[in-house]
Amino acid sequence: MKLKVDLEMVKAIENATRNAYKSLFSKYKESFYYCSLITDGGAHCPILSAWSYEALERMSLNEKDPIDAKYYLKWSYADSPYFAYGEEYFGEVKEIFNRIPMSLTNDEEYMNEYEIRLNSMEKAIANLDKEGLFGVGNQRLNIVINAEVMPPDYSNTERALRLNPREALNEWLEEIAEEE
Repeated sequence: MKLKVDLEMVKAIENATRNAYKSLFSKYKESFYYCSLITDGGAHCPILSAWSYEALERMSLNEKDPIDAKYYLKWSYADSPYFAYGEEYFGEVKEIFNRIPMSLTNDEEYMNEYEIRLNSMEKAIANLDKEGLFGVGNQRLNIVINAEVMPPDYSNTERALRLNPREALNEWLEEIAEEE
């Protein structure tokens, strides 16, 4: 399936995301299992979110019921200590996203731009995956990558299925994937 993308947007998202994740991985030598770009229903400039097993352990220990907390925190983009990490790298992306306002004149124009933005995010993540940013071989099977919209909808599941080897998605699909 060929996604309709904006190549300038893809390149800017790719560069910003690469720099942010490289910085994150370099600063925190942890076992990351979730890395995603997140946008809202208005498809504004994406932000990065990630979880590692070490961060999940630290964050859950601060809760009244650590076992229960792990379940609820595990895939929560907003509760991650790495939520919006590397925002300083996304200046060019913000400029591109702000150039075309999402208050377009009709629903068809709005939905077209919305799709282009989400598809461009997905393409950027896919390109970074091909570079090996999220690991290669068996190492890559330990991480879920995605380009997500919040609040979540089934399109998140569709993108996750396209971006990840099935073996990497088993827990994510069982625990958090949106139903069609």
